[in-house]
Amino acid sequence: MAKVAFLGLGVMGFPMAGHLAAKGHAVTVYNRTPAKAQAWTERHRGTAAATPREAATGAEFVMACVGNDDDLAQVCTGPGGAFSGMSKGAVFVDHTTVSARITRELATRAVDLGLHYVDAPVSGGQAGAENGQLSIMCGGAPADYARAEPVMASYARICRLIGDSGAGQLAKMMNQICIAGLMQGLSEALAFGQKAGLDGEKVVEVISQGAAGSWQMVNRHKTMLADTFDFGFAVDWMRKDLGICLDTADQIGARLPVTALVDQFYKDVQLMGGGRNDTSSLIRRLK
Repeated sequence: MAKVAFLGLGVMGFPMAGHLAAKGHAVTVYNRTPAKAQAWTERHRGTAAATPREAATGAEFVMACVGNDDDLAQVCTGPGGAFSGMSKGAVFVDHTTVSARITRELATRAVDLGLHYVDAPVSGGQAGAENGQLSIMCGGAPADYARAEPVMASYARICRLIGDSGAGQLAKMMNQICIAGLMQGLSEALAFGQKAGLDGEKVVEVISQGAAGSWQMVNRHKTMLADTFDFGFAVDWMRKDLGICLDTADQIGARLPVTALVDQFYKDVQLMGGGRNDTSSLIRRLK
């Protein structure tokens, strides 16, 4: 078992760190809001630290799951940052969805300090984190991934090395591009069925077994039909992710016309007051 630090205890990080503790790892947690770290220690075996540096001191692996590029840079290199507390040879594993640019910058900084870095964004949402069934896309050196993979297995359904530093983040962008298009299609289909007077649940029972089936259809259609959107991955975070996708597409010369359109549809949902609704709330625009 390893000595692990976990930085960031949001809806994803809280259960992920819990799985590490349940698997027998010695876990120290840090959260920007100390009360959440305290709540974690009351539920799981482990300790809380006041700063990322304190949490990372002596850890073999430091996992992070924070908000965005700026948050990640802060916990890594800001005052009291994790890099300043990590021992040479330790591995930093970033589960945050961020840009490939900040990933590569921090990976280079880590190497200069004698550390190792794996970008490892996750997919599967809150339910995947709670059930230990996340899909993890990784970028970094094969040897670093090989060391970190048994630790990530504590909360992974599948974990794969995609390529060099930043490749995990680029793979996560592909994931979000797929979700955006699928969610808009599902929203249109369900809204169409309601207007046509069909029983949406009966229709989904049939079409989910055919070529139209998807995870979103199986797991979100009932709550979408019930106009309930108070769980899952928030629209605000999806727009952050899609912004990264669109910026990266501009940089590499890729075209994302549908993604750009759905991003604006999510902006509509935000303007309707639904920024904290989950991503299936796209259907609200159509009702």
